[in-house]
Amino acid sequence: MTEPVLALRGISKRFGEVVVAEDLDLTVAPGEAIGIVGPNGAGKSTLFSMIAGEQKPDSGAISMLGRDISSLPAQDRTRIGIGRTFQIPRPFEGMSVFENLLVFATSGAGLHGHAAYTRAAETGERVGLGDVLNAQAGSLGLLARKRLELARGLASDPTVLLLDEVAGGLTEPEVADLVELIRGVQQEGLAIVWIEHVVHALTQTVRRLACLAGGRLIADGDPFEVLDDPVVREVYLGTTLTTEEDTA
Repeated sequence: MTEPVLALRGISKRFGEVVVAEDLDLTVAPGEAIGIVGPNGAGKSTLFSMIAGEQKPDSGAISMLGRDISSLPAQDRTRIGIGRTFQIPRPFEGMSVFENLLVFATSGAGLHGHAAYTRAAETGERVGLGDVLNAQAGSLGLLARKRLELARGLASDPTVLLLDEVAGGLTEPEVADLVELIRGVQQEGLAIVWIEHVVHALTQTVRRLACLAGGRLIADGDPFEVLDDPVVREVYLGTTLTTEEDTA
């Protein structure tokens, strides 16, 4: 049996009376792409923060390729192959786009000199930022910031990439471009865990979908079967839950 690249066992997390994770288990196989959906406030971004080491679970363990990383700080998790993006982009605004990518190529991927410069430039080109590599990150509009956020995650040469609503705010053609990009990197062996409200982007990309609600995974399996689950649809009351099949 193949060792999971990422495994969460019995993860629990509370903020006062609010439960964001309760005895939660999740495994990700090498090269697997998993989508995570759930209503606002379900704890999806907190889940990513615990995987990335920015917050500690109250109980449970997190392992990567069989190694317990529960006590590792965030910067060490980046170095061993966990990359992430944020729902609200967090560029180093006083640096150029290229300099932002260079930081992650050096501190994350561990590259230096020409190799780091090459990775930063190639990653910027790959996500469509080749024309603005020398622009100050703080001057970018929302869509370019979204691309930079994805590029920063890729520049660190991750084994697992956590994507937090990277499609939000994009036009349909831009979502299509994003889907092709993510498909490409996943086919190269990168494991992806993707939180997204633009559900049709997920159904075009992942083969497994999990729904998080009340701190628990209430469904996990084939994307269209999960989306057709009456319990999943119920927790989405008051939100938009559409797939390509719904809109065809």
